[in-house]
Order: sequence, then structure tokens, then C-alpha cells
Amino acid sequence: MKYLFFFCFVILCLSSLAQPIAGDSAYVRDNYIKKEVRIAMRDGVKLFTSIYIPKDTTQSYPFLINRTPYSVEPYGEDSYRRRLGPSPLFVREKYIVVYQDVRGRHESEGQFKEMTPAIDNKKDSTQVDESSDTYDTVDWLLKNISHNNGKAGIYGISYPGFYASASLPSAHPAIKAVSPQAPVTDEFEGDDANHRGAFFLMDNFSFENFFDAPRSGPREENPPVDSSLNINDVYDFYLKTGALHNFNDLYFHNKARIWNEYLAHAAKDEYWQARNIRPHLKNVKPATLVVGGWFDAEDMFGALNTYKAIEQQNPANNNYLVMAPWTHGAWEMYKWNHFAGYSFNQDLNARFQQMEFNFFNYYLKNEGSFDAAEATIFVTGSNQWEGFAAWPPKELTHATWYLNNNHELLLQQGKLKGKDEYVSDPANPVPYINQHSDDRINEYMAADQSFAAQRNDVVYYESSPLQKDITVLGPITANLYVSLSGTDADFVVKVIDVLPDNNNTQQLVRAEVLRGKFRNSFEKSEPFTPNQSTRVNFQLNDVAHTFLKGHRIMVQVQSSWFPLVDRNPQQFMDIPAAQDSDFKKERITILHDATHPSAIEVGIRE
Repeated sequence: MKYLFFFCFVILCLSSLAQPIAGDSAYVRDNYIKKEVRIAMRDGVKLFTSIYIPKDTTQSYPFLINRTPYSVEPYGEDSYRRRLGPSPLFVREKYIVVYQDVRGRHESEGQFKEMTPAIDNKKDSTQVDESSDTYDTVDWLLKNISHNNGKAGIYGISYPGFYASASLPSAHPAIKAVSPQAPVTDEFEGDDANHRGAFFLMDNFSFENFFDAPRSGPREENPPVDSSLNINDVYDFYLKTGALHNFNDLYFHNKARIWNEYLAHAAKDEYWQARNIRPHLKNVKPATLVVGGWFDAEDMFGALNTYKAIEQQNPANNNYLVMAPWTHGAWEMYKWNHFAGYSFNQDLNARFQQMEFNFFNYYLKNEGSFDAAEATIFVTGSNQWEGFAAWPPKELTHATWYLNNNHELLLQQGKLKGKDEYVSDPANPVPYINQHSDDRINEYMAADQSFAAQRNDVVYYESSPLQKDITVLGPITANLYVSLSGTDADFVVKVIDVLPDNNNTQQLVRAEVLRGKFRNSFEKSEPFTPNQSTRVNFQLNDVAHTFLKGHRIMVQVQSSWFPLVDRNPQQFMDIPAAQDSDFKKERITILHDATHPSAIEVGIRE
């Protein structure tokens, strides 16, 4: 949520503190007063809030606020955080830094709601959402904390990123700058819970066991749903557990409310629609700095589409986007100069953290300048930061890469022929990565895909060596023509950079999945007609990557990605209700002849 995983987020934060400015912990205690208060919302519910106030009263300070479902610990007015704000740059700059347990979490009162639905036109004080809770918090702070300058900023990563986004509709006039970072945005189409309608099994089960335990009232600690759960090898564990209902029957025993909500809504019905913040991001007044990572396994979709929603619905707003090859929240770490097989030849975090620092100082303190481009993007492959006037860039050339016979990928139109077949077997799904582990491995976003190309249930298409660099910017669209022996299937499409090294490393650039029955609508599923050609078209997340001269471009197609994605029974049915006996083998045909031109569509810079 959100899926930091929370545990990965803790490790990330500790890593970011491994080499902080010397003496940060002592500095916070020596220079700030800590207050803990319970702020009443308009409906009377009180939210636990931890406030760090500079001891220096010779000037006024803005508020910098982080609202979280993950705890504002340490609790107790004599227990101080080691660092304040989003990076080490902030602690000596002096802000009134505020951390708040959101409604229904940890020490705050109230009932927690998953991705609290926004209420645009509230009729009375009983109608509350995260916008109103943020508004009421800021209003209280302005009236009760002295030496404030009347301005507030909001920031957060992942689930706290959602709370930053949710502060924007009907924002308090004092909120001048908001930075949603890897924000959870639309959990059916692309964030955390589902990607293009396909359920992210491993992430959801692991996270809800940590997050979703029943609660009777405020508490500092959050126990697991099943404290005895012990997973040694994720592929083996999830395959042996079987159908989705077994996870509740064997482990959660109806104690995980959100898990059951997810499985009760297997299409983008009113439950998911109410939890999509994008339509509510209108009339946005604060400046916004949206941040995301090209290797974010949780919320890359959220960053890209939060920026796009604000941009499309608020064309006059000061709306900025930063995207670089980070994992989830990695921009907070002390350094970031490589990941998986990628080397960036520079520390990406030093530049970003200074940019973030300048953003808040400029809009909240009227100090310095903020002259960033509309979109500040790091292009992998060429390893260059670039600034763009819009994202995606407007001046791109449309290119179509065609799947063809004999594993050929044509980068321009040519004679198309043939087809490829494979059998997708739910009893032997394609692993998401070629490693054993007890939890999800972030590196799958950039891992060598050679192991998959060698399987009989994965088809691949490869270009000739490139005669020049090709830079791809913006979204990637998969346009496949398929035929199934059954009535449903998943389609995983990977775009890969094949390196001219000794191993011909197949370095993943972008991958995404579509649950086939949602090929025409996420709201209404449709079966496939067996043995009939069907067009399957879906968009992968954006990319900024240069395929260098001498490299090859590869596309892989498969129908399982386990246990990242739950297994499709390959029958048209309500998958959460499937029994173990419902999972069937299926023959899948990828057509790529003149009548069925299966292809990948991209925008390239000439």
C-alpha cells in the first residue's frame, strides 16, 4: 500500500539513515519541542498527532505534514525521531513538522477505510474523508501552534502518498505545496491490489497479514492477522495453498476485512470506482510535485497517473513530475546509483533531494527558487537526466514493432506471417523471477529474463542488432491478436533490452499484465470465444529508455507471472470463488500475420 512492503520501507528508511548528517538525532532533541495532541475532526473523532516545533521563536515557520497509516512512532513526548521531514536536508532548515496517525489506525480514533472514498459535496459534518481530515488538521494547527507563518505543505510515499493526493480536493487555503510520492491511486487498474484487473496475490496476502488485523480501539502496535505464518519459498507456498479461498480458510479465518473486500469485488465495480482518487483531483490550488520510480513494484502507475490527472483537470496548476529508476521510495535513501543490472553512473538521490528541498522552501518559505522543468525524467540506457515541457513529450514519432515468424521482431513494417502456440498450465506457472525467496524480490522489475525465454510457455520476439540508438518515451501499448482453447487467460507482455555482453543478458525494461476478460472494459468482464481470433489491446506503464546501438530489443509474451499474480483458472468465472479443480491447461495462440498484425506501439524520439 502502500505495499512498501511496509517491511521494505522500514529497511529503506534505516538505510537512508545509515549515513545521515552527523548528530541528527541529538540535533532534533536539542532544537525542537515535541508535542502530542489528539485533534478533533468535524465529526468528533480525534486523530493522534505528533508535532515537532522549533525552539527558536525569533521567526515563524511553515508546517510540513505527513499523514500515515503506518504509525507516527516513537510515541511519548520525550521520545524523538532521528530525522524530520522527507530527507536529511530538512532537519536543519526548521519547519514545524507534523506526523499524524490517520483515522482508524494506531493511536487515532475512528473506523479505518481502505483508500477512503472521496466525498466531493459534503452535506454535513458526518460526511468526512481524507480531504476534510487534512483540512481540519491544518485548521487546528494554524490556530493552536504559535510562530507559524500560515502555510502548510503535505508529503508522503505510497499509502501516505495517497493521503497527500487526497488533501488536494477542497484543500485548506493554507496548503501551498503537496508532494504525492508513489501515491496509491487506482487499485484495480494499476496499483498494489490489481494490475489491469489481475490480482497481485503475493503482495496482497503478505501486506494484509501485516496490516489488516481486527482492531477494537487505538493501539500503538499492529499485530499480524496470523502470527504463525511462515513462508520459506514463495513459489512453493502459494502454489501449494492453491485457490484464493484457501488463503482465508487456512490463514485469515475471516479476520482480514480488507482481504475479503478485495475478493468480493473482482471487477471494477462501485467499490473500486469509489477508491479511485483521479476523478476528484479537480480545482487543485497547491503546487504539486509528483514523484515516482521506473522500478517501483507497487505504485509506478499511481505516480504517472496522478500527475496526468492533475495536469488534465487543472491545466493552469503548477504541477511537476519527477521519474527516475528508483524502487518504491528509494529516493529517500542516502544514495542511489545502481539497481539490479543497471548502473546509472551517478547518485540520483542527491539531485532529487535538493530539488524536493527547493520545492518546499520556495512555496512555503518564499526562499530560493524552483525552476524545474514540467517533467524531470531520468532516461535509462543513456543515463541522462532530461527536462520536458510535458509528459509524455508531445513531439514523438509513433513506431510499431511487429511480432513475426521465427522469433523475429520487426522494428518497421514488413512481411508478416505465422503464429506461435504455447500451453499455459496453472499447475506449472511461469515464475516472476528466477530466484527463491521468502517474500517478493524488487529486482524482478529489472531482472534478466533469459530463464523465461527458455520455457515452452513463453514466446519471444527479438530484433536485429540496432544500427543506432532508439529512445522510447511515454506509454507502451501491446496490441495482440490471440486465440484460446478456453474462455479466459492472462497476458503478460515484457519489453526487454538485450545487451551485447557474453551472456546476451535480457534486461527487463517494462512489463505488465492484463486479465483477458477485462480487455474491453474493467467494469464488465467478457469471455473469449474458444478458437476464435480476438484482439487484446492494453497499455503498459510509461518508459524512458534508450536502447543503445548494438543492442537488441526483445518482446516476451506469457500467460502467468507467479506468485506475483494469482493464477487464472483459464475459464470465464468469478476467480475468487474458484475451486482447486477449476484450474485447467489452455492452448494459447499468438497470431502475427498480415490479417492479425500483433505489435507493440511506442513513441520514440528521432
